Amino acid sequence: MNSLNLFLLRIGHLAGLFVAVMLICPLTSNAQEDTAKKIVPDGTTGLLLEVAPEDYLQRKLQPNEFEGTYTTFRVGFGYILDYAGYSQSAEFRQQMDSAGLEMKTKLETRDFRLMASGVFKTKRSLAWKSGFMYDGDNKTWLLRETGITVGVPELHGHIFVGRTKEGYSMVKVMNGHFPWTAERQMALDVIPILADGVKFYGMLPKSKLFWNLGYFNDVLSKGQSFSTYAWQLDARIGILPVYDKETNKVLHIAGNFRYGDPVNGKITLKSRPESNPAPQIINTGSFQADHSSHVGAEMYYSTGRVLIGSEVMMHQFNAASSEDHTFVGGDVVFTYLFTKTKRPYQAIGSMFSYVPVSKPVFKGGWGEWEGVLRFSVLDLNDGSIQGGRFWRITPMVNWYMSKVVRMEFVYGYGMLGRFHLDGAVQIFQARIQLTAL
Repeated sequence: MNSLNLFLLRIGHLAGLFVAVMLICPLTSNAQEDTAKKIVPDGTTGLLLEVAPEDYLQRKLQPNEFEGTYTTFRVGFGYILDYAGYSQSAEFRQQMDSAGLEMKTKLETRDFRLMASGVFKTKRSLAWKSGFMYDGDNKTWLLRETGITVGVPELHGHIFVGRTKEGYSMVKVMNGHFPWTAERQMALDVIPILADGVKFYGMLPKSKLFWNLGYFNDVLSKGQSFSTYAWQLDARIGILPVYDKETNKVLHIAGNFRYGDPVNGKITLKSRPESNPAPQIINTGSFQADHSSHVGAEMYYSTGRVLIGSEVMMHQFNAASSEDHTFVGGDVVFTYLFTKTKRPYQAIGSMFSYVPVSKPVFKGGWGEWEGVLRFSVLDLNDGSIQGGRFWRITPMVNWYMSKVVRMEFVYGYGMLGRFHLDGAVQIFQARIQLTAL
């Protein structure tokens, strides 16, 4: 273990000790104890919300939430069933043959997850959560986001300790059931989906400056598929020049920064064409990388019904004994809710949450309908590495039938540049998603 890694590991231990002290210590004054807000899971999204003490005492338990002696207890689940079919040009078929891959029409379970969460009955806000997921790709159960969240009003934020999203990119941080598209953009596949460590996030109430800072390592996750880094640091820092909670009008601007050491000085980057039943059609293969740095920018403007946004990023990998490599990607998205509902913005975590459904289909309504158009690209070609470049245009429709049931109808047109060929593919997708948090 090198000196820098040892130093960062000690920093992680100190952060854990700090959280433990915060758990057992009261707030710094009686006035703070009386006015500090509580954090509770929202009944629709499962995200943490801040409520005043009087509202916390008067709040109603959700149907899937129970009152215990020391903590509340909420149970939830999520299920995704995917269909995907493909129409391939002759050049694209030749590219798949060269890569030893096959694009098959499939109807399969993407994932099934069980979740539990609760809020401890302490003066200081303290919440916990745990998740288990059946991975349809690997046919195995995995421990997902699990840990504790401690309110730190003295620092205008919260501290999470456990397994969670690193904090790089809004869409990467969001629950996988919440984004407007069926899959996250390809450029985010470079960032691991989970990590074990400590994360501090919050927002200054007056300036609306927000942050998400984290340190993670693979001490507990070594050998798991998502654990491709021995350690990493993350920072997401931004501001809300426009934020109207009542109308959900938001202008969100942020920068993302990440630095880490890949496990054993090697890494492989790969991505599907934003269709989970498809194989990973762009792939660098394993290459030397002593450390990596990642820089990204995100901007979203929402009126509640209209959302316009973009995230772009650059991933740089450096090695002392071989060449350095840089890969770039990003997306641009436009969405429109045809019904009068509005997409909420969640200040805790600085992200959008699930679209509320005012008139569910199962109660005689039409639910909520949303049109989406996105362009995305990831280029894994650089120097001696020719992993491929793929771009995709995606028009789709989301039908939020209720706060539990969502259907997606997706078309994609993409172009793959690999093996000295340019091949086109059309992707036809449909999804049924069940979410109860």
